[in-house]
Amino acid sequence: MSAEAADREAATSSRPCTPPQTCWFEFLLEESLLEKHLRKPCPDPAPVQLIVQFLEQASKPSVNEQNQVQPPPDNKRNRILKLLALKVAAHLKWDLDILEKSLSVPVLNMLLNELLCISKVPPGTKHVDMDLATLPPTTAMAILLYNRWAIRTIVQSSFPVKQAKPGPPQLSVMNQMQQEKELTENILKVLKEQASDSILVLEAALKLNKDLYVHTMRTLDLLAVEPGMVNGETESSTAGLKIKTEEMQCQVCFDLGAAYFQQGSTNSAVYENAREKFFRTKELIAEIGSLSLHCTIDEKRLAGYCQACDVLVPSSDSTSQQLTPYSQVHICLRSGNYQEAINIFIEDNLTFSLPVQFRQSVLRELFQKAQQGNEALDEICFKVCACNTVRDILEGRTISVQFNQLFLRPNKEKIDFLLEVCSRSINLEKASDSLKGNMAAFLKNVCLGLEDLQYVFMISSHELFITLLKDEERKLLVDQMRKRSPRVNLCIKPVTSFYDIPASASVNIGQLEHQLILSVDPWRIRQILIELHGMTSERQFWTVSNKDFSHAKQLFAACLELVTEFSPKLRQVMLNEMLLLDIHTHEAGTGQSGERPPSDLISRVRGYLEMRLPDIPLRQVIAEECVAFMLNWKENEYLTLQVPAFLLQSNPYVKLGQLLAATCKELPGPKESRRTAKDLWEVVVQICSVSSQHKRGNDGRVSLIKQRESTLGIMYRSELLSFIKKLREPLVLTIILSLFVKLHNVREDIVNDITAEHISIWPSSIPNLQSVDFEAVAITVKELVRYALSINPNNHSWLIIQADIYFATNQYSAALHYYLQAGAVCSDFFNKAVPPDVYTDQVIKRMIKCCSLLNCHTQVAILCQFLREIDYKTAFKSLQEQNSHDAMDSYYDYIWDVTILEYLTYLHHKRGETDKRQIAIKAIGQTELNASNPEEVLQLAAQRRKKKFLQAMAKLYF
Repeated sequence: MSAEAADREAATSSRPCTPPQTCWFEFLLEESLLEKHLRKPCPDPAPVQLIVQFLEQASKPSVNEQNQVQPPPDNKRNRILKLLALKVAAHLKWDLDILEKSLSVPVLNMLLNELLCISKVPPGTKHVDMDLATLPPTTAMAILLYNRWAIRTIVQSSFPVKQAKPGPPQLSVMNQMQQEKELTENILKVLKEQASDSILVLEAALKLNKDLYVHTMRTLDLLAVEPGMVNGETESSTAGLKIKTEEMQCQVCFDLGAAYFQQGSTNSAVYENAREKFFRTKELIAEIGSLSLHCTIDEKRLAGYCQACDVLVPSSDSTSQQLTPYSQVHICLRSGNYQEAINIFIEDNLTFSLPVQFRQSVLRELFQKAQQGNEALDEICFKVCACNTVRDILEGRTISVQFNQLFLRPNKEKIDFLLEVCSRSINLEKASDSLKGNMAAFLKNVCLGLEDLQYVFMISSHELFITLLKDEERKLLVDQMRKRSPRVNLCIKPVTSFYDIPASASVNIGQLEHQLILSVDPWRIRQILIELHGMTSERQFWTVSNKDFSHAKQLFAACLELVTEFSPKLRQVMLNEMLLLDIHTHEAGTGQSGERPPSDLISRVRGYLEMRLPDIPLRQVIAEECVAFMLNWKENEYLTLQVPAFLLQSNPYVKLGQLLAATCKELPGPKESRRTAKDLWEVVVQICSVSSQHKRGNDGRVSLIKQRESTLGIMYRSELLSFIKKLREPLVLTIILSLFVKLHNVREDIVNDITAEHISIWPSSIPNLQSVDFEAVAITVKELVRYALSINPNNHSWLIIQADIYFATNQYSAALHYYLQAGAVCSDFFNKAVPPDVYTDQVIKRMIKCCSLLNCHTQVAILCQFLREIDYKTAFKSLQEQNSHDAMDSYYDYIWDVTILEYLTYLHHKRGETDKRQIAIKAIGQTELNASNPEEVLQLAAQRRKKKFLQAMAKLYF
């Protein structure tokens, strides 16, 4: 060792091993300790951080003596920094997965451009014009790396990106982020312009039949030390890291496949190219093996691409025989070959290769098509459901509700198909005892659920049944079926594959309730009720079912016949229950289409409300339904003038119904005559008030305790809400909604009022605001609007209320959805002018604020024209924003105000945006916007643009 070298080593060893954080890159630069740093188990800073820092330092602009900013100088220090960045990337073996994950687009673009430069790729030369076969291996590999990254970046940019939650605003950070965003967009623009060239370069690479080499830390050192030796050492066929032809082609095929797949969204023919590249990738992976050091392909992602290509480009060649069952099912569904799909499901019952969720999704899709009127699919739905059910029982899952519903009315064809599925779904020679037991239990339970002995014998005489069940089990089952009473409906017998496992009490109760719903035999019902009451006393079993009106009427008629002779009181109770049943029958039947109830039913309702029999127990729910029935059928005259006075005092629902009916009658009159509206207001305010009581704490202080459900009103708030949800008459619902909206708005801390029709009939203040539970009022408003829209989703005033609620809770996209829907329903989807009482100035201003907060600033400017007086200040301010998230210049055709268009031309001229300025000038130049035109022509031009703009907005937010 020379004396000079010894001195240098001694000096190095005497210095601290860990340099100060502020100058670590200088330390690495001066001491050439990069390789030593990278060999550490967990180097800090990490390799990718080194790349960023090296390139940032190398690209710092300089300032001359006149304080003018100059490009980064091309000096020795910056060249070494760039070389160090390349060496770190070489240490990472130029793995694009690692580099893309950790480096931004601008940094990686700079890095790969430096690689091109050091690999002697002539600057300004198009890569597509260069013959890869004649280039040195490292040069060709550098070109491939750059073009692979280019198309990967384009593909990645097409994916949606979840926005990170912004931290505290810092001007410097925001400026840096904005600069990086603009730089990234500019790079992407260039990459997209060159995308076709990049694809051609990569396609040419697939024709190479030689191994390539990529720069290592050693070859980069040789370049730095002896640049004249480039052609001797680093570009020879053995310099650098060897990349086998198959490894290179595998990576290129995968990247090209992803690029073609992304282009397929606009050109479906390109999917064929994607399919070819992905399947070639699979072949190459099989050749290379999974232990390749330089070829890392995400095989799960590749499998997903292949499956998608199978669906999008079904092949008729030999490769179709290699399609997965998943792909085959998709192809069958698209072509309508449902029988083949059923065969695939049956075969899958042996292999269990298809996910259960996928099979269920296919069944849901078929159900939806059948419900839309395709009756031919009913049989297919049953067959697919039967296949899925057999798969479920084989894997030990319970039987689905859909199968029980579809099998309620069995026939010979259904039994035959079910037996075929069961036979083909189990290999008796290879099946485990568990599978055989599950199948046997299923067949036995199917028999127990059948009422017709003919169908039972079809199953019990089948070969599979005979094989799986022992002689004693079969005989016992058949005897049990023969002894069974024919009046008992056995189709409700609980079916479960866990037949031998004792059920919990709640399961037993559920099974008995299920039998109770479907049974019509009086003695069987009596037996079930005795069992149920023996299990629990906390349930009311008359509520377990609804809308089973025909059976219920038979049972009530039987009860009425039994009690008439010995108990007049019970007879009246039965008549009351039959009245409630008849109300439900009409409301769920002909009443849905608007047909008025028969006069005798209305008379019976009146008779019930006026009945005074002290010894007869009256159920509150019947009175509630009767009052709702009278309001729904506009029997306001009776409720306001003919209801006996004692009812108003004794029945809160009658009192509430009378106030609602009277308010409906008085609504057209002058405000001074609306005394009843004030009475209704006071009743509801009292219901929504909280009772307060004082409590002294341990420290002697007195605190106020609020009781959520007040007992001060004529009923609880939950009871009021339950009653309202029985109403369907639009005017009654509108009055109730406007009352609660007004009550919501009287809060002192309300920033954004909610608007509603007829809101002016209510008082403007409450004497004791603290007594009202405004939180409960807000919840009630939301529930009522949701219910009202379920009754009529096309009521524009209710839609405006829903929009205002979303606006008040800062849900601006949802608010715009409902504001637009309100306009659409009353204008034939904007083909007519939206009435001014719907799109008031307040509604337009709220739509403007929504668009502004969603950063859709061009939409803001257009909506400013909708106001009775155009708001130029807001329009101009919004157009000055440069981070607009809407389509910007594509909206210029919707602007009819020439002043706004002239401002746009000025703005684009000032910014140097020539193309956008020309679009604005073209919009101004339309003859129909000429100020000399008659007023009718100008109004027609404005209306046509309003229509197109609102329709475009609706498509965006619906």
